Amino acid sequence: MCPKVMVVDDEKDTIELVKLVLESEGINVIGVTSGIKCLETLDIEKPDAILLDIMMPVMDGWETFRKIKKKNPNIPVSMLTVKNQHFDRMLGLHLLKADDYITKPFGKNELTERTKELIKSRRPEV
Repeated sequence: MCPKVMVVDDEKDTIELVKLVLESEGINVIGVTSGIKCLETLDIEKPDAILLDIMMPVMDGWETFRKIKKKNPNIPVSMLTVKNQHFDRMLGLHLLKADDYITKPFGKNELTERTKELIKSRRPEV
């Protein structure tokens, strides 16, 4: 069975780019454009991992992250963001305990390898 990753980003172009890259590697991608849609979709789709943007309207990635972890603490989440300052990275990785922190722009190989590692953290057989 192919692994499934949810991409949460208010920019549809980013979702499409991630989808293009990851689906070429055999990873199914579910794209949603808001934190609210992510939480609504989480139980239905049951992704193996989530790539989560930080800067989104209404509910930002930080709040979405906290709600994801409250609802499903075992799902690995990587922040996928343009916020590349040291403070943001430390907030995501050390304070909130995100599983990874990928900054945009990202390379195809970086996105693929880090997403596969994220999935393996939940599904060792991938």
